[in-house]
Amino acid sequence: MSIFIDKKTKLLVQGITGRDGSFHAAQMKKYGTNVVAGVTPGKGSTKVAGIPVFNTVQEAVEKTKANTSVIYVPPAFAVDAIYEAVAAGIKLVVCVTEGVPANDMMKVMPFVKEHGARLIGPNCPGLISPDKSKVGILPGNIVKKGNIGVISRSGTLTYEAIWALTFEGMGQTTCVGIGGDQVIGTNFIDCLEAFEADKSTKGIVMLGEIGGSDEEVAAKYIKKNLTKPVVSFIAGQAAPPGKRMGHAGAIVSGGSGTAKDKIEALTKAGVPVAGSPTEIPQLLKEAMKKARAKAAAKPGKKAATKKTVIRKTKAAPAKKTKPAGKTTARKRK
Repeated sequence: MSIFIDKKTKLLVQGITGRDGSFHAAQMKKYGTNVVAGVTPGKGSTKVAGIPVFNTVQEAVEKTKANTSVIYVPPAFAVDAIYEAVAAGIKLVVCVTEGVPANDMMKVMPFVKEHGARLIGPNCPGLISPDKSKVGILPGNIVKKGNIGVISRSGTLTYEAIWALTFEGMGQTTCVGIGGDQVIGTNFIDCLEAFEADKSTKGIVMLGEIGGSDEEVAAKYIKKNLTKPVVSFIAGQAAPPGKRMGHAGAIVSGGSGTAKDKIEALTKAGVPVAGSPTEIPQLLKEAMKKARAKAAAKPGKKAATKKTVIRKTKAAPAKKTKPAGKTTARKRK
């Protein structure tokens, strides 16, 4: 199994005729994703890599039954693209676009939730379920089908961690890049909950970074709710305070959001924290081994024992004896 995307995913690409959209649409199709449509206003009735292009998402959904959308449009139009996809009935929207204003995201999130949809991103690499489906820009040649779930706030760090797992023969169920902005649609807890429910996932890798408090909140959730082993890595440990490191969310301000705080919170929750992405596979192997040993040590259900039925046997009836006759004492004269 996997989470969020699989063989049933029918993908629609918003901004398919642009440079990034056309390139990644072809890559996703090549990987095996069922890319059923593309959308660019004014470019309807054309094709990109053999994929039909429509003028609106509504038209594309009606004609192709698309259930997932990926957005490759400029920041100024990204939020409108999210609104359009959700309004058309798309249940999973992945926004790759970087630079989307946080104020605009705060306005669109209630709309997404009201319509029962899920948004991943913005400013994310997307997600991939090996040998099933790829939505976004994650490279398909570094993943391997297996039983490890990966969640990451970073982009390229995700690739490095995935490759480290694959190199050690540890395949993945699904790898999710949730995005590094301050306002995102899907967070660590959403993914942790999904991986915990996924029967195929046996271990989880959580890749965090400085800024915000998502990792600390996730640590509390892990301690309270998760039964599967989790290992982590926190990027930005050498970042100077007040310096933005790549993402809008990756900034330490007001003395909060430091790597030290996040590592302490995770360690307290029993989550091993790697010093570098290359240490993740070994830590995860050890964590999974401990989890198996712990599970094996738990007393199993008491074996059902057959009740010993004691059959009461009727006692043989006692032989009737003639009552002794009355003897009269004869007085001897």
